[in-house]
Amino acid sequence: MLSLALLAVPMYLLRRPSGVPGASQPDAGVAAFGGVFREGEADASSPTAQVLLGPIQRVKCGPSANQIASDGELCDSLPALEEALRSSILGAVDCAPRTGKEGSINFVLEVDFDSGRYNLFPGKSGKWRGPQARRAIQCVLRGFPPVDLAAVSHQHNYYAIAILAVYPAPDPFDILPTFDEAPSDGQ
Repeated sequence: MLSLALLAVPMYLLRRPSGVPGASQPDAGVAAFGGVFREGEADASSPTAQVLLGPIQRVKCGPSANQIASDGELCDSLPALEEALRSSILGAVDCAPRTGKEGSINFVLEVDFDSGRYNLFPGKSGKWRGPQARRAIQCVLRGFPPVDLAAVSHQHNYYAIAILAVYPAPDPFDILPTFDEAPSDGQ
């Protein structure tokens, strides 16, 4: 019992509410990361509240994937697609690899306006790659909202945009067993 108290008191002190209703202080790492801290409608311990999304990176654009006219900063923005990518990543937080450690996936969206198609794949700068990242990509694609590419204003026919999503390590107290229910021994 004493060991439980020794664990519970410091954890409470670290995670206790600020005491000011409606006040929330951003994590110090958020500003240093330069990203966006997205908080969902759920409670603060939900995975959605803990995902850090970096800024949209416009990687390249041009007449086609084979003919790149501009790299990065010279590409125009695609607000509808950028927001669709952000929202689908946030909607698929539970699909992140369960490695027990912090990790990241660089989501790269290629858009070809000539063919009317887009492709999402894991970029090279994320910590999670291979099958783990591909499973997360498939999950994000399932939640990708429909975007009418014909209605999106654009200067080029081909774009590649990316966003880095950083997933924190799971809270060790989230995986501890709960003792809310009485044991079922036939009584």
